[in-house]
Amino acid sequence: MAQNKSIPKNKKNNSDFSLFTKRMWKIFGGLLILIASFFFCLSMGWLGFMPSFEELENPNSNLASEVYSADGEILGYIGIQNRSNVQFSELPKSLIDALIATEDVRFYKHSGVDFKSLFRVLGKTVISGDRGSGGGSTISQQLAKNLFPRERKSKIGVIYSKLKEWIVAVKLERNYTKDEILTMYLNTVDFGSNAFGIKTASKTFFNKLPSELKIEESAVLVGMLKAPSAYSPVRQTERSRERRNTVLAQMNKYGMITDIENKQLSEKPLDISRYNPQSHDEGIATYFREYIRNYMKEWGKTHKKQNGEPYDVHKDGLKIYTTIDFRMQRNAEEAVKEHFKTLQKQFFSHTKGYSTAPFTGISKDEINKYYIQSMKNSDRYNNMQLEGYSEKEIREEFNKKVEMRIFTWQGIRDTIMSPWDSLRYYKFFLNTGMVSIEPQTGHVKVYIGGINYKYFKYDNAIMGRRQVGSTFKPFVYASAMKENELSPCFSLPNIPVTFEDHDNWTPQNSNPAREGEMITLKWALANSVNYISANLIKNYTTPNSIISLVRKMGIKSSIPAVPSICLGTCDLSVIEMAQAMATFANKGTHIEPIFITKITDKKGVVLDIVETKSNVALDEQTSFLVLDLMKGVVESGTGGRLRYIYNLRSNIAGKTGTTDNNSDGWFIGINPRLATAVWVGGEIRSIHFRSTALGQGASMALPIYGLFMKKCEKDNSLKFYQGDFFKPDNINLEMDCSKYFEEINTDYSTSSSSSTSSEYNKNW
Repeated sequence: MAQNKSIPKNKKNNSDFSLFTKRMWKIFGGLLILIASFFFCLSMGWLGFMPSFEELENPNSNLASEVYSADGEILGYIGIQNRSNVQFSELPKSLIDALIATEDVRFYKHSGVDFKSLFRVLGKTVISGDRGSGGGSTISQQLAKNLFPRERKSKIGVIYSKLKEWIVAVKLERNYTKDEILTMYLNTVDFGSNAFGIKTASKTFFNKLPSELKIEESAVLVGMLKAPSAYSPVRQTERSRERRNTVLAQMNKYGMITDIENKQLSEKPLDISRYNPQSHDEGIATYFREYIRNYMKEWGKTHKKQNGEPYDVHKDGLKIYTTIDFRMQRNAEEAVKEHFKTLQKQFFSHTKGYSTAPFTGISKDEINKYYIQSMKNSDRYNNMQLEGYSEKEIREEFNKKVEMRIFTWQGIRDTIMSPWDSLRYYKFFLNTGMVSIEPQTGHVKVYIGGINYKYFKYDNAIMGRRQVGSTFKPFVYASAMKENELSPCFSLPNIPVTFEDHDNWTPQNSNPAREGEMITLKWALANSVNYISANLIKNYTTPNSIISLVRKMGIKSSIPAVPSICLGTCDLSVIEMAQAMATFANKGTHIEPIFITKITDKKGVVLDIVETKSNVALDEQTSFLVLDLMKGVVESGTGGRLRYIYNLRSNIAGKTGTTDNNSDGWFIGINPRLATAVWVGGEIRSIHFRSTALGQGASMALPIYGLFMKKCEKDNSLKFYQGDFFKPDNINLEMDCSKYFEEINTDYSTSSSSSTSSEYNKNW
C-alpha cells in the first residue's frame, strides 16, 4: 500500500502566489497589449477620424483673406472667421513667455503629453477636488483640439476625444518644431470679439501688430485664453485686469519678469482706447472692402488651385494688395465725419416742422408708397416672409416698438422704436460718395461709398448714378475748345440761348452777374454761367461730340444726345466722374481705374497681377487749357472757399455742381497727382434742402474735399504733391484773361439770342 506524502504548507502558499503572480502579469500584459492596440487603431484612424500626415501639414483653419493698402496697412479681412497667420519671428518674447508661464510651463520638456501634469491633475483636481490646481492639457494638446475640434459631447465621447488629442499632440511634436507649434497655436486660438488668431486679436484690442505688443498687453491677450468672454477687456474690464495680473504673476514666478516689473505692470490700468473690432461692417474702407469681396468672389470662379478647386476668398487666406492709400482713406473718412456732423444737423433743423419731411415736392401718398417699398426691401421683411408670416402680420410687427440700436453722428444710440419709425428715421440722413484717383496710374487711392456701411449698405461710389449738374461743363468746354482751337480768353456774350429744335428750350443762369456782357470762357466756367455752356453746345460742338469724348474718358453710363447735357442733366456715378476728370491731369490719356495691384496665396506666391488699360482721349494742349479754366473756379469762382476758408496751398483745378431743387451737390477737385469726385445728397431726389445756400455743391460737397485736402497737406508722411500741372510746349493761345474782365462792358441783353456768338466775338 502506497504511503501518502503531504505537501508542506509553505510550499503550497508559494505555489499559489507564483500562480497568482503569473496570472496578474498575464492580465497586466494583456491590458498593455489592449491599450497599445487601442492607441494603434486610434492612431491609424480605424476607430474614427484621425488626421493624416497631409492634414497635419496643411490643417484647415479657415484662413481669412487679408486686404492690404498700398502703403502696407491691413484694411481688413474677408472670411468666415477673422483669422490671419503670423510667423514666429513676428511674435514678441513677452507673448511667448506669458503663454508658456500660464498654459504650459514644461512646454520645452515634454513631447506633446505632460504626464507629470496629468498626475498632478489626478491627485489634486480629481482626488482632492481642487478646481484651482489647473488643467493637464499641454499647448500641443490644445493646438490639436483647435485644429481638429471634438465632435462627441458625452462623457465617454470626451474621454475618447481626449485620448485622440494625445495622439495628435505627439504627431504634431514629431512633425513640427516647438516654435512652429507655438506659432500655430497662437494663429488658431479664439480671442472673442470675432478675433481668431493673435494677429487679428492684436489689431482688434490694441490696433497694432503682434510684434508691437507691450508686456502687459501680451498678458491681457494670454489671460483671455481661459475664457474670452469672461475676461474680455472691453466688457469685463476689472476681471480682465485681474486675470492679466495673474499672468504677470506667473511670469514673475518663473523668472520671466522681475519683481519690480511685476509690481509696476500690475498697477497699470487697462488701456482699451484703441479697441478696433474687425467686423466687416466696421473699421476703415468698409465700402471698398465689400467691393473687393464681391470682386474676389468672381475672381475665384476663374482661378483654380493646384487640385483643381476654385479659390475661396473666405477660406484660403489670400493676400490682396490694393491701390488704396491708408492715410488718404483715413483723412477722407475723417473729413466726411467732420462735415456731416454739421451738415446733418442743418438738415434736421431745416426739415423740422414740415408735414412731409424730409421729402419735398411729392404727395403724402407717394411718400407712403416709398416707405412701403423700403419696408419690402428690408432684411426684416424678407426674413419674416421666409418664416411664413402673412403681410398683415408683418405690418403689425413693423409697428411694434422694440429695443434697437440706431446710427447718429454722435455715436450709436440704444433706443426703443418701431421698425416702421426706424425706416422713416433713416430717410432724414444725407449721404455721400467719394473717389480719388491717381491720374498717372489709374490707382484708386480713396473710396467712400457712404456715411456708415453698417446702417447704409448702398454704395454711392460705384453703384449710384445721380445727376451731375455743372460738373459736366468742363467736358462741354473741352469738346468745343478742341474742335475750334478756342483759348481760355475766348469771349462770348452772356445772353440767353434758345434751342428751337427742342421746344424752344432756353436755359437760365442761376446768377445774374455780368449778364449782357462779353465774358471769357475762363470767367464763365469759374462762375458756372449756363448761357455760355448753352452757346458752346449750340454753336461750337454737338451733344454727340461731347458724348464721344466722355466715352473715351471712361464714362459708360447712358447719356441722351440732347442739348440739356450742357448743364449736366445726365446721371453718372462718382467713379465715372473721378476717372474722366483724372484724364485732364494725365495729359489727355485715360487710364481705367484699378483697385488691386496683385493677389497672392497665403504663402506669398503671386496668383495674379492686375494690368492697367489706357487710351488717348484728348490732346495735351486742350487738357491743359481745360485745367486752366478749372483753376479759375478755385481762384476766383464758385470754389473760392477752398482758399479763403480751408487755406489750401496745392494747385487745384475744380468744379462745383448743383442740380435742380438742390437734390445733388457735387465737387470735383483735381490736383496734378490726385483727381477727386465728391457727391452729397439724399437717398432719392425728393430728399433735399429747400435752400440753395445750403443745398448747393459748394456747401454740401466742397467742404469734404476742403477738409480732406487740408489733412493731406498737413500729413508729413504723405509728402503731398505741391507742384503745378504739366504744361505742354508751344501753346499758341492766349491764357492771361485778367485784362478782359474790366474792358468788356458792352450790353447785349436786348440782342437776338438766335444770332451766332461768333458774330458777337467778331464785333467785339
